[in-house]
Amino acid sequence: MPFYLRPSAPTAADALICGDPARALTIAQHVMVQPRMSNHNRGLWGYYGEAPSGRPLTVQATGIGAPSAVAVLAESADLGVTRVVRVGTCAAVGRRLWKLGAGVVVSAAETADGASRALGADGEARADPGLTAALGSGGLPAATVSSSDLLPGEGAAAAGAAPGLHDLQTAAVLTLARRLGLTAAAALVVRSLDGRRLEDEPLDAALLRLADAAVAALEATASGRSRP
Repeated sequence: MPFYLRPSAPTAADALICGDPARALTIAQHVMVQPRMSNHNRGLWGYYGEAPSGRPLTVQATGIGAPSAVAVLAESADLGVTRVVRVGTCAAVGRRLWKLGAGVVVSAAETADGASRALGADGEARADPGLTAALGSGGLPAATVSSSDLLPGEGAAAAGAAPGLHDLQTAAVLTLARRLGLTAAAALVVRSLDGRRLEDEPLDAALLRLADAAVAALEATASGRSRP
């Protein structure tokens, strides 16, 4: 039995993951028909159900940061997850490059965090090209994100952050996925820009749009796979 997760429902082969447990609930209620809670151990809320198409789906919270995400994703893989899309947030530095609430598909993540390096990453982790292309088919732009242990504006990262997108766990998720043979991609919302934060309501709306895109991408790239 997994150490961190205590599943009380099946685990689907396709999964959406996000950091915030409350956000996992919101996403599950949005993309599933009658979701069932599958995990509440350690506050890592997870849900199992079916998309409107009838395809089984898991939505699982990972907690904050790369070490937590790595632990949850590894156990999710042991439970049967084979394809995963991270639906999360990022911080932007450089007012001219991005807008608050903008959605972006991650093509690659710079591995500036300790967890990715511990997993053997060397500079960059790339998302699955097919799943990434399907995520961006609705017009979302692709970009590279820099994943580190601190976000701009926090502690030692407060000064000198390079322009671009920054988050805490995408690089580790993609690195571990490659190591485990999982198909993985990520879509993020710009929730802060040069210190200005997006309000909760528009942030939630933007995340649900990305969740819809993630489910559509998983279904669009599922040809040839049998239903779990």
